[in-house]
Amino acid sequence: MMNSKAFSFCTDIGYLSVNKHDEQLCGDHVELVEQDENSIVFVLADGLGSGVKASILSTLTSKIISTMMANSMSVEDCVATMAATLPVCEVRKVAYSTFTIIRVVNNKEAEIIQYDNPQVIMLRDGKNFDYPKTINQIDGKTIYISKVQLKLDDTFITTSDGAIYAGVGSSLNFGWQRDNIIEFMEGVYDREYSAKALATLLLDECVRLYGGSPGDDTTVGVIKIREREQVNLMIGPPSDPKDLNKMMTLFFSKEGKHIVCGGTTSTLTGQFLGKPVIPCLDYISPDIPPMATIEGVDIVTEGVITISKVLDYAKDYLGENKLYDDWTILQDGASCIARMLFEDATDINFYVGRAVNAAHQNPNLPITFNIKMQLVDELSKCLRQMGKKIKVSYF
Repeated sequence: MMNSKAFSFCTDIGYLSVNKHDEQLCGDHVELVEQDENSIVFVLADGLGSGVKASILSTLTSKIISTMMANSMSVEDCVATMAATLPVCEVRKVAYSTFTIIRVVNNKEAEIIQYDNPQVIMLRDGKNFDYPKTINQIDGKTIYISKVQLKLDDTFITTSDGAIYAGVGSSLNFGWQRDNIIEFMEGVYDREYSAKALATLLLDECVRLYGGSPGDDTTVGVIKIREREQVNLMIGPPSDPKDLNKMMTLFFSKEGKHIVCGGTTSTLTGQFLGKPVIPCLDYISPDIPPMATIEGVDIVTEGVITISKVLDYAKDYLGENKLYDDWTILQDGASCIARMLFEDATDINFYVGRAVNAAHQNPNLPITFNIKMQLVDELSKCLRQMGKKIKVSYF
């Protein structure tokens, strides 16, 4: 029986882009493919120039490479296919698209393949780690290939060249060099930060150096090796009251953090645990109902309104991430749940009761039983897009 600690590792991935100012499309593209539960292929491609042409080139490049790599084709075959498939600029005679590939195998080994993008930065224990590189000439192109045996908290930082040009001619004479980025990331690194948090910190600094008006498409992708962390969320009582004990027993038998959502659900949880439900009367956010506490439960909140807000945060997180500073700082129920699900959790179990809440049947209220089911369904889909392992059980 395998009991290796490596099997509790997982790959946390976060990436963000900003467009060159006045451009509608980003010339960088990130593609992510899961080969199996413990192996992924991450590709960051940077298309030549900017705008529509660059966007098409980077999208084609990343999709072709990630698909071939996920099907275990060799690096040589991938690059040769790229050379045959995508055009070379007639004017500048330079590459159609540069790329960085990171393939994580069984959460134990990382293979890094780099062509003309800024060199991947690797942090081990929060400090720069000079990983080995071999130089290969493939189809006339210089390709750097590395293999690294992974340890807990190893962090890989990939960028398009917009990052190293940040500040050229304005805040910095020669842009932000790789050493400067290493120094910055070592300074802000905290092992508690997720990959998305680290990517956000770096991209925000790039935008600041550009004076808020990026001179190039800029993308940051971060891959972090972390331990699995399970979070369990229960919302709503079961449709058959006889199933209450079964639902509660299964919920509390699961390892990890526990979140209980909904007034009736909280009352029933308190009764099951033999603990009082202590309401918090402070409205931290005017549009989010206050929380409560129950000994033995990590977060206790109202149901539909709170989860609806968490879903808003999840959609934004997967999009432009404009609300990041809200839910990472605020202490209301929705923000607390968002932090636990988006940042802390790797595996999330939903326990969803199908009982119809009488309070929701008032035709003057825009809340129905179906909305609760729909919220859980949409939130589950968003969390899967974040790379979380999701299981939903209905009662």
